[in-house]
Amino acid sequence: MMEIIGFLGAGSMAEAIVSGLLKQKVYAPEQIVVTNRSNRERLREWQSRYGIQPETDVAALLRRCSHLILAVKPKDMPDAMAAIRPHLRKEHTLLSVAAGISTGWLEDRCGQAIPVVRTMPNTPAAVGFSATAACLGKYAGEAEKRWTEKVFQAIGTLVWVEEAQMDAVTAVAGSGPAYFFAMVETLEQAAREQGLPPEVARLLSRQTFIGAARLLAESGEEAAVLREKVTSPGGTTAAGLARMAQRGFHEAVREAVQAAAQRSRELGQSSVKRLRK
Repeated sequence: MMEIIGFLGAGSMAEAIVSGLLKQKVYAPEQIVVTNRSNRERLREWQSRYGIQPETDVAALLRRCSHLILAVKPKDMPDAMAAIRPHLRKEHTLLSVAAGISTGWLEDRCGQAIPVVRTMPNTPAAVGFSATAACLGKYAGEAEKRWTEKVFQAIGTLVWVEEAQMDAVTAVAGSGPAYFFAMVETLEQAAREQGLPPEVARLLSRQTFIGAARLLAESGEEAAVLREKVTSPGGTTAAGLARMAQRGFHEAVREAVQAAAQRSRELGQSSVKRLRK
């Protein structure tokens, strides 16, 4: 029997995962069924672009799939779980990509012993470079672990962590691409302020980050070692790094991660409170 994977939600993360799975031929288009809450035009776009199967009814979606990826926003998770609960079967596996939502919270809303996997991928999944962390719920085992690895290793790297570490993972890997884009954006602006034409500033800033990331990935050396290699005492790089430190660069990054981790915890707590109302 052909394995069917379902997606509840058709946002940017769901699209990144679908795109990666199809590019890597982990699933064929006819093995992917997608629904969302209200945007039917979005489903038609996906059907045209990817050849996937759109579905407008949650009950029908769950009848068709054995594995369901919950790709809704944390604030929408209580409604999503209420919608799928009457249609769950013991053969189902649920995988969540929502920040701050624990496996225990999801298990409590299933009404029966359903395997649950919690993940935190990031948007580079769309180009096969996601950094994803995952943890298993109490009913999930080796079969669910292997399936999760099949999905996420096709779109990047996957690491297994303790669930208590997932808020930190969200702050680093989930939010990390935005920190990177903000840095590129700022460097581009600074280059223009130094008199470089906009297109030159754009090209140099982007290619510098792409090249540095690739060097870090392929050299096998620590980031600190590579930084030291490009920094000559008394040179231009040393002057720039000194000013960054003086202006609180390192503290700003640490505080950004702390703030994102705290927000991840708050999202989980607010979801629980909303369901109890």
